[in-house]
Amino acid sequence: MKMESRCRGDEVELEEDDDDEQNNPSRWRPSGDGGRTTARRFIIHPHNWWYVGWKQFIVIWAVYSSFFTPLEFGFFRGLPEKLFLLDIAGQLAFLVDIFVHFFVAYKDHHSHRLVCSHSQIAIRYLKSRFILDFLGCLPLDAIYKACNRTEAVRYLLWIRLSRALRVTEFFEGLEKDIRINYLFTRIIKLFVVELYCTHTAACIFYYLATTLPPVKEGYTWIGSLKMGDYNYSQFRDIDLWTRYVTSLYFAIVTMATVGYGDIHAVNNREMIFIIIYISGDMILGAYLLGNMAALLVKGSRTERFRDKMTDVIKYINKNNLGRQISKEIKGHLRLQYESSYNEAAVLQDIPATFKAKISEKLYDPYIKEVPLFKGCSPPFIKQIAIKVQEELFLPGEVIIEEGNIADQLYIVCHGKLEDVGRSEHEAEKCVRTLETCSSLNELSVLCNIPVSDTVRVAELSKLLRIDKQSLTEILEIHFTDGRIILDNLLEGKQTHLRNKILESDLTLHVAKHESELALRLNSAVYNGDLYRVRRLVAAGINPNNTDYNGRSPLHIAATKGFADIVQFLLQKGAIINATDDNGNTPLFEAIKNGQDVVVSMLVEAGAFLDMNNAGNCLCMTVAKGDIEFLKRVLDNGINPNSRNYDHRTPLHIAAAEGLYSIVKLILEAGGSVVSKDRWGNTPLDEARVGGSKKLIKILEDAISDKTA
Repeated sequence: MKMESRCRGDEVELEEDDDDEQNNPSRWRPSGDGGRTTARRFIIHPHNWWYVGWKQFIVIWAVYSSFFTPLEFGFFRGLPEKLFLLDIAGQLAFLVDIFVHFFVAYKDHHSHRLVCSHSQIAIRYLKSRFILDFLGCLPLDAIYKACNRTEAVRYLLWIRLSRALRVTEFFEGLEKDIRINYLFTRIIKLFVVELYCTHTAACIFYYLATTLPPVKEGYTWIGSLKMGDYNYSQFRDIDLWTRYVTSLYFAIVTMATVGYGDIHAVNNREMIFIIIYISGDMILGAYLLGNMAALLVKGSRTERFRDKMTDVIKYINKNNLGRQISKEIKGHLRLQYESSYNEAAVLQDIPATFKAKISEKLYDPYIKEVPLFKGCSPPFIKQIAIKVQEELFLPGEVIIEEGNIADQLYIVCHGKLEDVGRSEHEAEKCVRTLETCSSLNELSVLCNIPVSDTVRVAELSKLLRIDKQSLTEILEIHFTDGRIILDNLLEGKQTHLRNKILESDLTLHVAKHESELALRLNSAVYNGDLYRVRRLVAAGINPNNTDYNGRSPLHIAATKGFADIVQFLLQKGAIINATDDNGNTPLFEAIKNGQDVVVSMLVEAGAFLDMNNAGNCLCMTVAKGDIEFLKRVLDNGINPNSRNYDHRTPLHIAAAEGLYSIVKLILEAGGSVVSKDRWGNTPLDEARVGGSKKLIKILEDAISDKTA
């Protein structure tokens, strides 16, 4: 197995090589910036070949220490000196292992990144089992002698039993190794557990017998034992092997509850320990039976993973999928297993409300910061958080390939992804880097635009995934957020890409919704239903949305004279001077329809009369002789000298028609008597053609007043 290492920060990412179906990384990538190699930093990769060998070496010593410690405690006074020398060699090996642990990188349980910071490695080890490892390496025999052979000091030996955890970790590794038969591994593990428990009990049984002085040996279980013609009355003089086998026999028959004919407890302490021992044996028996039953029904999570991995390997080999695909698939499955990926099963029996709260707590902070969802409503963000699924990807995995249409939107929780494009010479290059709170595939999912670049994982990454159908369903409910998302998509895009977005189904969908909602709101306003108007606006409908004629709800309310609805719309931010397709404002509509209360309300709110083609409108009004409407528009600031397409003012029309009262009204409003139309005629010229002396005189007087 080749090993290539780089370290540029406090964390590195792991790529797996499945040549031997094991978690053997071929290289590890950094997650930070900087530039020192692993050798310079004295960081040991947990899957380095020599460290793996060292771990196997330490496991051997852990097995020896785990079995020797109870033996040393119980048979302390009769053990051969060679065993103590061997124990000292083991203690030295564990001291070296303590030192090595301060330089071994570890995988973070939450992010699954490989941490290679000296400070973080040291803090983690100091907080975990450093104290037990250190106390276990103390020269307890020397301490015992220095304390005048105080019996209580010998109980410190049991600290060394913490080394049994290394044996447990070793078996866990074997269970994951699909090259080794799982049933065989589990049976061996259960046998070791049973053997260790009975071995420890045997040592304690013998220790209880040695706590009494030699003169009282007959009051112990072994001192009072007679088996045939053999008498154990002087048991301290019997060889070590016989004493140990006898003690082990007593422990086994006690655990199996088949004894107490030949061997039994004699004193109170032995009885008390046997009571405790048998009570514990019931738990041990249940554990052994439960595990055997699980082996028969294939119920363990590890076995299901092994079976799934075996099936995948068979499928890969059968179809000759190739080394690279095989490596990526098996690495991804292993990552799911190691990260306890089956969260759906964990939360299966939890009520939906709690699931929603958990998802919101975990994912809401990331979704809020995604540029695509910037400005979206909290309920929309919450629904996204509930629907997303968490996925982990190894370095080198491809999320989406160039030219494909994606149906999954991804959000980066942590890690790093790269957009990989191809140059003219077909050489790959990194176009951009996607980091935390970035989104990918949004254009493809929302607008059906093919992905422009291949997206590849650069560092071990945790992504949130939501499918297109779920996203569409959420947008159907929270329809107002569709316009926000569309605006976010358009922001900063090039012209050709903007055109594609504007021609996409999303744009049509948003426009259709806005048009339908505007019609609903306008219908409610038209009918004067203030309650329904309030409900529709509260549901998220924009009060400034317009219908097919460009008319906003404020236009309708002003036309109908519904002052309460006008007031409500103004409070909700309705644009007071919005114009429809004919260039008319709400104020103009109110004036046109004689809604004086609404006119006053709009004017007080800051509305002003600014009409498109005001000249044509005024001229037509004068031609109709509608003096009331003309008076209202002039009172609200319309320019009385507005011209129509022939450059004629309202005063031209009134003079030509001989409308004395209207002429007088326009002059009082500031109408110009000297303005000329396209043929050079003034209002006075038009009056002279008509021949109305009264009209001619008022216009001549106006000219005289102007020149005076």
